[in-house]
Amino acid sequence: MQDGKIRRRIRQTLDAQLVGYWDREAARLDALAEQARFGWMARRYRRKAVQARAQADRSRVREAARGGGDAASEGA
Repeated sequence: MQDGKIRRRIRQTLDAQLVGYWDREAARLDALAEQARFGWMARRYRRKAVQARAQADRSRVREAARGGGDAASEGA
């Protein structure tokens, strides 16, 4: 306690957590695609990155529907 005030931590929903996770995963896969030695590996990483962004968008929509505001700014 600080000066008699109790600070509550705002709970982050699973969808808000997933938005950050899938955005980071897409960035990681993009980096792997850039470093891939073979074209088929780069294409696979890029496809996976597109899928990860779709997952993030799905969670972002669910979070917005819940009224959580901008899920990306809440703590990725």
